[in-house]
Amino acid sequence: MQGQSIVLDVHAIDSTKKEFNVEIQRLDAGAGAKRARHNSSLLDAHILKPGDDTETLPDSYVIFITENDVMKGNQPIYPVERYITIGENKVLFGDGSHILYVNGRYRGNDEIGKLMHDFSCTNPDDMNYEVLAKKARYFKQDEKGVAAMCKILEDMRNEAARETTKDNARRLLKLGKIKIDEISECFPDLTDNDVKEIEAEVMQLT
Repeated sequence: MQGQSIVLDVHAIDSTKKEFNVEIQRLDAGAGAKRARHNSSLLDAHILKPGDDTETLPDSYVIFITENDVMKGNQPIYPVERYITIGENKVLFGDGSHILYVNGRYRGNDEIGKLMHDFSCTNPDDMNYEVLAKKARYFKQDEKGVAAMCKILEDMRNEAARETTKDNARRLLKLGKIKIDEISECFPDLTDNDVKEIEAEVMQLT
């Protein structure tokens, strides 16, 4: 996204042009306040094109669905908003930037509780929402769906391996062990675009 080495779990746009970034976090450390701020800023930078008026920015939502109750308030949802402090009063800033933490441990008898149940449910027949159950059956039970999921997992493993290789190339460049024009020779698994990305990063630092 926007030249950054970040891949969003879900990036969606609704019919009113609002932008959403949904992140699924199993580890509490991956859902910190600075991470939410970082994702929100990247989302805005991605939306706003050169020459665009900042007033045209649509509302954006960064939503963390966490396995644990990271805020420890026993609430289903924790909205995070900016406020203006005027004396002893606080007024909503209204910049259109929203952050939500969803407690994955919540199991109340409401929409969020049912959704969080479905998120951790392994049997599609036990799910509350048919749209999720239908997709789960496809990827778990349908031959084509299982093959598609295997392909997705293989692509994810390959992507993770390539990122590790890129990190190794960056490290050796910083240590002066190799030169820029030796990247392709030393790391043949990297694509031309990978090499160009690393070269651009090095040029920015010099």
